[in-house]
Amino acid sequence: MKYINLLCVASLLIASCSSDNSKSANKDSIDVHAADTAKISAAAASPLCFLRTEGKSNRDSTSIELIIENNKVTGRMIWLPYQKDSRKGAIEGTIKGDTINAVWSFMQEGMKDTLNLKFKLSNNELLQKPLKQNVKTGREQTDESVGYTLNYPASNKVQR
Repeated sequence: MKYINLLCVASLLIASCSSDNSKSANKDSIDVHAADTAKISAAAASPLCFLRTEGKSNRDSTSIELIIENNKVTGRMIWLPYQKDSRKGAIEGTIKGDTINAVWSFMQEGMKDTLNLKFKLSNNELLQKPLKQNVKTGREQTDESVGYTLNYPASNKVQR
């Protein structure tokens, strides 16, 4: 059943990211470069979509949809581990250069929670600093001692 849900959510995300904004005569795809935030901001009407699969037979997935307007970032993040409880919710944050500092507000097992996340935009992928367990609080938090080791490839070409 959860596998069917995973396929449905992935299909909806791909459909939302695949929508063609035909208002612009220029159909160049967005090339996300670290020093090119002006080009990223110009694409604000189109979401940037990323999908990471992992685990046995790539059954665990995380999808991220971001909309960047000036220095503000909004979007959705959905974590679907195979046969486990998912996390689904909104992302809100800021971007400076190629670095995104965001708060993910999500639901899991009927409970609301938040996590601070750090991302970096690179050529056609989104990188994230991993999470670690805080032994004092028992909560997850971004591991600031390591680099951006989680890779989310672009799920399709986003067009202007």
